[in-house]
Amino acid sequence: MKIPFTELSTEALNGIIEEYVSREGTEYGSREFNLQEKVKQVTRQLEKGEAFIDYDPETQSCHLVSGKQLIRQKQ
Repeated sequence: MKIPFTELSTEALNGIIEEYVSREGTEYGSREFNLQEKVKQVTRQLEKGEAFIDYDPETQSCHLVSGKQLIRQKQ
């Protein structure tokens, strides 16, 4: 279920984004970015519609999904 990021509290949204960007293996290119920079990048992706928050009621968990991931899932 797609959740509009604008309906989440700032604290909840930051928690979801920080959990996502702190995962091992998250790729940001050749340059290293600190946590705040990564959070800003993901926030911009959400604002542009390039990513969204997916809620799974069965596991009661949220996941960030990028457009790239969505394309891979459809193939």
